[in-house]
Amino acid sequence: MALKKFGPNDLIVNTIRARPKFEFFVYDATVYYNNTPAISASHGAAGNNVLGVPAGYTSLYEYNIDRPRIDTDRIIDARKARGGTSGTGRSWQTAFNVNPHKYVLDTGQIYPFIIKDSSKQTFKTMPDDEFSSYNYGDIISGSTSAAYRIEYTDEGPQIYGGGVGKAKRYQYPMSASITREFMTGAAGVNATGAGQRQTCVDKNLLEMLVIKTFKCSPYHRHFWSLKNRLDYYGTLSEHYKVSSSHGNKETKKINLISIPSIFFGSGIQPGSLSLKWYYTGSLAGELQDTKKNGELIEVSGSNVGAVAGVVMYNEGFVLLTGSWALNQQTVKMEPGQDADKPKWIYFGAGANDGINQSNTAAAFNKIAFNLSYRGTTETQTVTMFSHARKGEANFSNNPTYLQYGQRQVQKSSSIVYEENPNRSITNVVSSSYTAHSASFRRQVYISRVGIYDDNKNLIGVATLSNPILKEEDQDYSFKIRLDI
Repeated sequence: MALKKFGPNDLIVNTIRARPKFEFFVYDATVYYNNTPAISASHGAAGNNVLGVPAGYTSLYEYNIDRPRIDTDRIIDARKARGGTSGTGRSWQTAFNVNPHKYVLDTGQIYPFIIKDSSKQTFKTMPDDEFSSYNYGDIISGSTSAAYRIEYTDEGPQIYGGGVGKAKRYQYPMSASITREFMTGAAGVNATGAGQRQTCVDKNLLEMLVIKTFKCSPYHRHFWSLKNRLDYYGTLSEHYKVSSSHGNKETKKINLISIPSIFFGSGIQPGSLSLKWYYTGSLAGELQDTKKNGELIEVSGSNVGAVAGVVMYNEGFVLLTGSWALNQQTVKMEPGQDADKPKWIYFGAGANDGINQSNTAAAFNKIAFNLSYRGTTETQTVTMFSHARKGEANFSNNPTYLQYGQRQVQKSSSIVYEENPNRSITNVVSSSYTAHSASFRRQVYISRVGIYDDNKNLIGVATLSNPILKEEDQDYSFKIRLDI
């Protein structure tokens, strides 16, 4: 078999940029992603969802698909199953309970574990002090559970698949969805904006019976972390700036919608974002970034043409400050607050923010929201052209290439091995007449193209859907594309 090198024009490396559409629909504290309903699990997976994550979430690696947590009666490094004894003479369950860091529990699901050794390999999000608490040889694992749960923290909603204590952070499925954060001042404080900070007492002066207070940590850390970036985008629009002629965002109520990068790739396409507010099924208002400069302009509603917020295309954040009423109806959309008219600062209420009918009102199910946009994905590809020139590729390794029934070996002994040099090739040339063979011509059927590295190791095979007939006086070129 002859190998041919790719020529200078036979390898083309390029980037394919796509603009996939993403859509989220929020209704009654449930998020629906791309109009995909929750698929019931056949084997009792977590939350009765085949992906093991809530509706509106995506599973990063799609591990543990329809795999419930079960008691297998097995642990790795135990010599016998439940009821038997381990290497120390105790039941394995007792041994596991006494020192769980020495065994890996078989739960029927995939979950990560690391054995602490001198390489000091650990989970990326594990703090140093937690890693130091383990002894060398201990197993650091992320447990799994029969059902997921969501905990609402200062850093936003966190989805867990169970686990005990700190182990719950290092497990599958890893998932993500859009989240909403309503930023306003703390109750009983004059400042009511997103930039409000807590008041702390100087403990050093307190020992001297001198009380002195100062502003310390902010109530809304996500807003403070975005302040510099907002001012950076001020060159696109004044509406980005924290403080401008349009007001000071630190003293305003801000509705922050966070979109994980898995849902938009390298950036949201400017001009594609649309936010729709529905009340009892009717469109109450819509925002679009019609200028493609990040300004979210109302194109339908009570204040058409007004800017209700901005979008950070590369980071995936939508900040809404529009506080005008879209209609005259009233709905309670924030716990601890009175019913209010629909406003853009309430857009997305119920999107993984802990708000639902139980902590608002029964009329909460009258409102719904739609968020749609196009993301940007870039895929590196290599295109290879393989050529079968005239007079080339005219031999086949297929056993049917030779006529059946011929003797293969001409002579064989302890000192010589000689194959039959007079074997004939099967004539597969099609004839126009029945029971008549056409004149013999060299031809083969090409079904696969092999790709080799510099050391002649086979690294890939491109298979044609149907073999192609190649005669000796024909040229063929095969185009092979591979994502890298």
